[in-house]
Amino acid sequence: MLRRQFLVCGAVSAAVATPAFAKSKAARSSSAAEQGSYAAFLAGVRREAISHGLSAALVDEALALTAEPNQKVLKADRHQPEFTLTWAQYKARVITDKKISDGQAAVSKREALLGKISQLYGVDRGVIAGIWGLESAYGTKMGTFHVVDALATLAYDGRRAAFFRAELFKALTILGQGDITPAGMLGSYAGAMGQPQFMPSAYEQYAASFPAGGRRDIWNNEGDVFASIANYLAKCHWIAGQPWGEAVDVPETIEQGQIGRSIMRPVSYWATQGVRPQGGGDFTNMGLSGAVIRPDGVGGEAYMVYHNFNVIRRYNPSDFYALGVGLLGSAVV
Repeated sequence: MLRRQFLVCGAVSAAVATPAFAKSKAARSSSAAEQGSYAAFLAGVRREAISHGLSAALVDEALALTAEPNQKVLKADRHQPEFTLTWAQYKARVITDKKISDGQAAVSKREALLGKISQLYGVDRGVIAGIWGLESAYGTKMGTFHVVDALATLAYDGRRAAFFRAELFKALTILGQGDITPAGMLGSYAGAMGQPQFMPSAYEQYAASFPAGGRRDIWNNEGDVFASIANYLAKCHWIAGQPWGEAVDVPETIEQGQIGRSIMRPVSYWATQGVRPQGGGDFTNMGLSGAVIRPDGVGGEAYMVYHNFNVIRRYNPSDFYALGVGLLGSAVV
């Protein structure tokens, strides 16, 4: 699983509107010492949740999963590895032969479902599959932590207590809607849920059911998983029928400072500068605007990226991630 902050079409999820009960003075506590014992902290969460209409029985069932701070969660939060990968190293780790073959097998079994959802939302099915593959290895690795337990632990004793407290109350609200049971609400140590790895705030904004109208199960229902990913991208302004990008050859005459994701120019301009699709030939999208990126600098791989590349980055604000999604998706569909 790849971890990150979810974006709400450009804004970090912590900045979106939160329920009134997540804005109280208690929500602004930033350390375990300020909040007293964990039992007292949970009692405060319980009172607040019930005072805002959540079922006492449901809140009790959810909080029963977290009798004390989860040490595995705290260890993961405090000991995240710090290292820098080049694009070449990242690509080698993420787009392996096994990841591609697993993806081809998974997509082949779900061809019709992916096609229907792709058509409904106007989002490329390869990109849906690419995100599914990177986030949860095609639904096989979505995390084994109880989300309420993880979020309560981090809200009590985490580095970003206020953010995780808000997410905790959003998770309780989702449980109150009946989409999933407390025991079934599984995810990462940081509370990212289900196969798309949505934080609760992202779930509230983008989770969808397929067919529409049912409960939104991003843990077990693959139709809901694909629809939720597609809905996320569609609401972040995916343009149907346009590519995300393509590998290109860049002449040595173009310096690194002349290119970058923010330097969008007509593809026809890049063609006059000697940029060509990898393998030769002419661009098929001369009318689009694109940017040339070369993540590892001179001598490294280069890509022409378009508007939809930036939409993928709304899911995870990383050029490496967006390239990985696009390339993996192209390889498995």
